[in-house]
Amino acid sequence: MKIIICRHGDPDYENDSLTEKGRREAKLLAERISKLDVKSFYISPLGRAKATAEPALRKMNRTAEELSWLHEFKGVIMEKGRLVSCWDRKPSYWTAVDSYYSYEKWTDTPLMKFSNSGSEFKKVAKGLDALLAKHGYVHNGRYFDAVHPNHDTIVLFCHFAVEAVIISHITGISPMPLWHNFVALPTSVTTLVSEEREKGIASFRCMEFGSLSHLYAAGEEPAFAARFCECYEDDTRH
Repeated sequence: MKIIICRHGDPDYENDSLTEKGRREAKLLAERISKLDVKSFYISPLGRAKATAEPALRKMNRTAEELSWLHEFKGVIMEKGRLVSCWDRKPSYWTAVDSYYSYEKWTDTPLMKFSNSGSEFKKVAKGLDALLAKHGYVHNGRYFDAVHPNHDTIVLFCHFAVEAVIISHITGISPMPLWHNFVALPTSVTTLVSEEREKGIASFRCMEFGSLSHLYAAGEEPAFAARFCECYEDDTRH
């Protein structure tokens, strides 16, 4: 089976919607997704993900099932007296801690241990496992039992941080390097495909990550959202 993860379009975070650019991106994404034979669509409860999915669903005359765990990842830590996202840490800090590179140990660090990050990760993992079991693949340790192997395609409309958690749980890679060393720009497409090299035993491999071919084909420049300054002196996001 194929799992296709679509990040929402260029966001208007204040209104939990899309900018005008984001709406253009969503229409171009719809052209790409509408060419696929999709078994099921799933969607985050947030407005920016719903607005991104709407053109594709309308074009295909389909509906999407809303899943609460596809919400942007809710893991937070306390920093200078306020709660902030756990996935945005400066490189000089997190790269110095070996445990952050471990799927099993990243929540045992002092910063994460007394936050909700581990419990929120488990909520996403539980929801994801239930969804994949519904489609025939049951998580069994570090691989999946192919209970009902198939060629189905499912599409998830969600957010970058939770996308990284999904990939983390499927592959057994810590989410920290995924959050910090990878970036899925607005309306990017990530595709994971199952492989059953041994009968009844499946794993998933990432065929493409953060693909923006639908934007490039239409001459639409990618949005900057989720990126940081390329050089420190740049007049862009730090």
